[in-house]
Amino acid sequence: MDTTAFNKTAWNYQVDKKNPWTVPVTSAEVARARQGQWSVLLTPDKPVPANWFPPLPGLKILALASGGGQQGPLFAAAGAEVTVFDNSPRQLEQDRFVADRDGLILKTVEGDMKDLSCFADESFDFIFNPCSNCFVPDVKPVWQEAFRVLKKGGTMISGFCNPVLFTPDLELEKQGVVQMKYKIPYSDATDITPEERLRYFGANEPINYGHTLEDLVGGQLAAGFHLIGLYEDSWKGTAPIHEFINCFMATRALKP
Repeated sequence: MDTTAFNKTAWNYQVDKKNPWTVPVTSAEVARARQGQWSVLLTPDKPVPANWFPPLPGLKILALASGGGQQGPLFAAAGAEVTVFDNSPRQLEQDRFVADRDGLILKTVEGDMKDLSCFADESFDFIFNPCSNCFVPDVKPVWQEAFRVLKKGGTMISGFCNPVLFTPDLELEKQGVVQMKYKIPYSDATDITPEERLRYFGANEPINYGHTLEDLVGGQLAAGFHLIGLYEDSWKGTAPIHEFINCFMATRALKP
């Protein structure tokens, strides 16, 4: 299975479905961002600390795998030079919709997050990468490419899933029971059958991957980053496991 192509189609469908991560910000939110009042998410619930961001006016930001008309337009409204990069053309349409509606300047580029060859070395001051690397089979190239296109002294902030999220028995989870079954690394494409994937997630849900912490955190270090911040987050009410452990993490990384 070409999971990159599958996930492109799946996220296009999520826009039609009005998945919460595809619904654009309002004009009122853009207006507040123009006044310096804004907040964004890397993970499902906890806002990113304000001190994780440099001053935005004039900052060259790569919103990596961050389409959906949410974070990129707010950064642009706050004065940044924004490039939104995403695999889903429909997600990018959401960013262009907000830009056209509210008179914002931002650039959209369609592509695979692990291949940023369309950008020169050291093109950006800051990279914003929300919880999206669970949609690629190997996260290490994502970190390597991000390091390459980031300027020295720049920072990348990223959200991702704690791999424990992918370990519970899917059948028991429907009954409210959390019991480990699947090993990490995990893939919806290989660790469950197509019939199971259809039963548990439906036909139009993106393929997910559970990466090891060695790749998620150690992969950033191996790419050359220095980690300078970390927090955890949860998404209570969406799955039983969230009652036991925070299943999302965010990191702040510096390119020395």
